[in-house]
Amino acid sequence: MNNIFKKFGQMKDEFNKYKKEFEDSKRGGAHRKVARPPVDGGGGDKLQNIFFGQNPIPGRSLVPRVLRKNPFAGLAYQKYDEIKAKCLEEGVNFEDPEFEAEDSSIFFSSAPPRPFEWKRPHEICDNPEWITSGASRFDVRQGELGDCWLLAAVASLTCNPKLFSFVVDPNQSFTENYCGIFKFNFWHQGDWQEVVVDDRLPTYRNQLVFMHSTEKNEFWSALLEKAYAKLMGSYESLKGGSTSEAMEDFTGGVTEMFDLRNAPPNLLNIMLKAYERGSLMGCSIDAVPGQTEAELDNGLICGHAYSVTNVKLTPRMQGQMPMVRIRNPWGNSSEWKGAWSDGSREWSLISEDEKQELGLVFDDDGEFWMSFKDFTANFQKLEICNLGPDSLDEDDLDNKKKWECFKENEAWIKRVNAGGCRNYIDTFWTNPQFRMTLTDPDDDDEEELCTAIVAVLQKDRRKKRKEGLDLLTIGYVIYKLEDPDCGPLDMKFFKYNASVAKSPTFVNMREVCGRHKLPPGTYAIVPSTFEPHYEGEFLLRIFTEKANISGEIDEQTRLDDEPFKDPQPIIQRPAEKPEPTDEENDQAEALKNSFRRIAGEDMEIDAYELQEILNAVFKKEFSFPGFGIDCARSMVAMHDGDLSGKLGYDEFKDLWDDLRRWKGVFKEFDKDKSGNLSSYELRNALNHVGFHVSNRSLRSLVMRYSNKEGHIDFGDFIMCAVRLKTMLTSFKGHDPENSGLAPYDVEGVGTTLH
Repeated sequence: MNNIFKKFGQMKDEFNKYKKEFEDSKRGGAHRKVARPPVDGGGGDKLQNIFFGQNPIPGRSLVPRVLRKNPFAGLAYQKYDEIKAKCLEEGVNFEDPEFEAEDSSIFFSSAPPRPFEWKRPHEICDNPEWITSGASRFDVRQGELGDCWLLAAVASLTCNPKLFSFVVDPNQSFTENYCGIFKFNFWHQGDWQEVVVDDRLPTYRNQLVFMHSTEKNEFWSALLEKAYAKLMGSYESLKGGSTSEAMEDFTGGVTEMFDLRNAPPNLLNIMLKAYERGSLMGCSIDAVPGQTEAELDNGLICGHAYSVTNVKLTPRMQGQMPMVRIRNPWGNSSEWKGAWSDGSREWSLISEDEKQELGLVFDDDGEFWMSFKDFTANFQKLEICNLGPDSLDEDDLDNKKKWECFKENEAWIKRVNAGGCRNYIDTFWTNPQFRMTLTDPDDDDEEELCTAIVAVLQKDRRKKRKEGLDLLTIGYVIYKLEDPDCGPLDMKFFKYNASVAKSPTFVNMREVCGRHKLPPGTYAIVPSTFEPHYEGEFLLRIFTEKANISGEIDEQTRLDDEPFKDPQPIIQRPAEKPEPTDEENDQAEALKNSFRRIAGEDMEIDAYELQEILNAVFKKEFSFPGFGIDCARSMVAMHDGDLSGKLGYDEFKDLWDDLRRWKGVFKEFDKDKSGNLSSYELRNALNHVGFHVSNRSLRSLVMRYSNKEGHIDFGDFIMCAVRLKTMLTSFKGHDPENSGLAPYDVEGVGTTLH
């Protein structure tokens, strides 16, 4: 290895060590301890999830300080200008430690079918060029990888020069200041990401194995594929997909899917406007079961992604003829054989000037024209990527409708909010919920309705294929809200309210997207997986023609002042304070006698004595290990007003009232009498006794107090309630104005310790 990589080798080894520990911890479960590098509040806090496959912990950096100073390591920290400057200074060519020239960067499930050799362009040909004579859709040719969906998107990208120049910087060269490094820009899960690669490419017998240009000495397309493979984890991760994925990653737009067998009546107008606005489009025919890319008699290929490169109204004697130009990324003679195909007799009806205006060429280049009628009759799916606010050039949107966009990152977490679809009503309501307020109808809508495009994108699933994970089946449902300021919706709401819109289907694609026409008002959007208990991170985007007010439906963590007298209905109104039963009256009298016996002359008990009293009562009623000493100490702290570390009888009586109330709620929600609550019911159970918790707090409580099966036993539920009340009561005492901020001194903090 050259001297510059010897210099940084130690840093890379340290990075790999931390990365392996982190990945091992993920496989070992949520509670496994991770040896983390030192905390640093610097730029590392913004580490993207493309690095470790998980969002960073706020306020903590997952990457050691020494690594962040190494511009060669860590995809999110690799900066083109810094790396290039160091390579030029050292007089070496860049070798990417984040995507090494080895078999594992190509395939993760098996060894390559034959030995590939990684070569730089100047080792493949004498005069390598970045782009020869301008980038064109004809530059892109498929190799041995099944990523025609990516090639179709790349071909479409070349039709928009501004987009292309942003994704593929044309000001790069194999001559001027060359040091083997090239850069690309991709929109990745909500943000633009610069991706750098070295120019070592897989070859066999001195020929490129994967995507390549028609010109043998042009290399932008091969390196674009390599950069995209790096972002997704490997070349193999690119096998199979939808053109919409790559189109979005090249634009930051949102893709709509159209079933051409049930096309909307204004589809031609939609396509004409999309082409005029520079939208990227792709089309396909469903695969034939049991066959890979089967060819039909008309020359079209099933299960294969095509690019739509032009939509045009061509003049004819009887009027205008709608035409669609399509390209097969194979770039060969596999083309349409019907009307308006290359050399067909229909072209004799078009003048030479019109042919020249269309750029008509009859070559075996994979590109062909079809009438719009034949297009909709033979293709089955159309994907249109609308350019939105995340598109690179706002100037392009002048005098055109600009989408307003809201985006939010969230996750489905097992035991917390991975509730599945509406079929699973017992858990559906626990899914993340988002509020969308549509204020004004569209300008040109005669029915006074608002357009809303809702898109749910699941993150990093391609990268996780090597871990045995694949795409989840996802969708969303939309409900009308009568109360625009409500908190999280409970099961009762979904039982008695019908949805007003939903995703076109639940599907195992990276993103599900739908266009909806809704009256002005406030709505709840509930994204979910089809079945419950499936984990995954996702990005929700909402596109509207007019401004929308959107956000996660949440509530503030608090304790009702008078939980049993609150006249205002909330999502789950606390249960009325129950009158003690005869059995409980007998228990109370026995407890009073036990208290006097154990407390002695001072009539006070400590945590050990409290533990003895309570376990004698509750272990008879519940099958659980009993209250531990930590729980007993927490109970003392909750009612120990004079900081004596003990409870008098009146303090004990207040504690007993709390325990009796919490016990009743536990029994009410333990519907199967198993002695456990489901973690999905924790929020409702807490609401019934006056506690309200934010989404963030709920996740923490579930992780702390439920077991791996998502069950919470009686002891853990009581411990949860005790600590919540202690914390919230203490906070309230230091924040009498309900400002949300409370000053604490050292002694004040001490009163909350338990």
